Amino acid sequence: MAQGGSLDVLGERGAVMTDARALADGFDLRHLTGAFCDDPFPTYRALREHAPVKRMPDGSVFLTRHADLSAVYKDAKNFSSDKREEFGPKYGDSALFEHHTTSLVFNDPPLHARVRRLIAGALTPRHIAAMEGGLVQLVTRLLDALQTRAEAGETVDLIEAFAGAIPVEVIGNLLGVPHADRAPLRGWSLAILGALEPVLSEEVKARGNRAVTEMLGYLEGLVAQRTQAPLDPETDVLTQLIQGEVIAAPGTAPGSVPSSASGVERLLAKELLHNCIFLLNAGHETTTNLIGNGLKCLLDWPDQKRRLIVEPGLINRAIEEVLRFESSNQLGNRITTAAVQIGGVTGVTLAARTQVTLCIGSANRDPAQFPDPDRFDIGRNPNRHLAFGSGIHQCVGMGLGRLEGRVAIAAFLARFPDYRLAGPALRSRRVRFRGHLALPCSLLG
Repeated sequence: MAQGGSLDVLGERGAVMTDARALADGFDLRHLTGAFCDDPFPTYRALREHAPVKRMPDGSVFLTRHADLSAVYKDAKNFSSDKREEFGPKYGDSALFEHHTTSLVFNDPPLHARVRRLIAGALTPRHIAAMEGGLVQLVTRLLDALQTRAEAGETVDLIEAFAGAIPVEVIGNLLGVPHADRAPLRGWSLAILGALEPVLSEEVKARGNRAVTEMLGYLEGLVAQRTQAPLDPETDVLTQLIQGEVIAAPGTAPGSVPSSASGVERLLAKELLHNCIFLLNAGHETTTNLIGNGLKCLLDWPDQKRRLIVEPGLINRAIEEVLRFESSNQLGNRITTAAVQIGGVTGVTLAARTQVTLCIGSANRDPAQFPDPDRFDIGRNPNRHLAFGSGIHQCVGMGLGRLEGRVAIAAFLARFPDYRLAGPALRSRRVRFRGHLALPCSLLG
């Protein structure tokens, strides 16, 4: 019996290994199913084990190991973020092409360094800390509205009424968008980011181009108004971006107040408009997903939900674990500038101009970096995830995203500790961004 049982176990392991290898062998980023979008992690596991540098039919490669992604992020010289070569065939001469090749995230130095410096100057820890009071007030108002609906016996969609409502208001405040003008912002953002999917239909492309055009038209008017009537650049990001940064004269000590200046560095008109769109999009989709994914993870792991209720001081670590476990942004991209080896001394040499997809969602579940990686553990420490990338392109707004996630989830759990699903959670069937379209819940026990 014992020997037979051992053979059975060996047979099962062999079958699992064969299935995993077949899954890795058959993986094609351009031909994915709805089941993959619902749960990509078995595929990621198979790729890490059997094809960590996976060659796609189009000649690009797909990387899934934490160590490989970390190496790429640190090597901006050999792995470029410039997307003109990739996006030219995808978008043609269009508004989407102009936007995505002008925004901060899809550029290399020196343009990237100049734009990032100006945006980072408007998102310092001091600026972000100053936003917390207004954020707490916003979250409280949203929770009060949820309370009223819950007491009336309503089921509430936590994406529409909570997770998606917070970042739109925060970024609207950041750029000083009047409240009366904010209704289109979420739709514009979803349309523009939806066009970043690996496979793009003509309908999605048309919707994205229309959203860029409409948003540019709106922002041109907003920038003109703010130029004529600037607000305090210490608190208004758009005013600060318009006015630019004073460049200290040579010899001025770093961090000191310059006694003289060699000029003022400003964004070009096109750069300013497209990077305002970038700020909205980067701050909206990923933060909505962070909050929504966090609330769903706590439902799926009730022991961790109970732990966070008992130990609310774990909220910072809990946010990091949500970012790791259900990374809001699952994919990144680079292109090699020269022949380069990936995967160490036994790795694979990539030719120059090879397009590379970085699978953040897989790297953040890599057992070589994270013990028991498929367990959601709000006390996990250390937690060196790559949800915000790394290197020179690390997310410029990560401090703000963390603040929004922390305030939103902590306040929600304190108000509604007994919330539960009241219907199926509806996943967004997208590959690059992982989140929910709907999270219907009953809030009161």
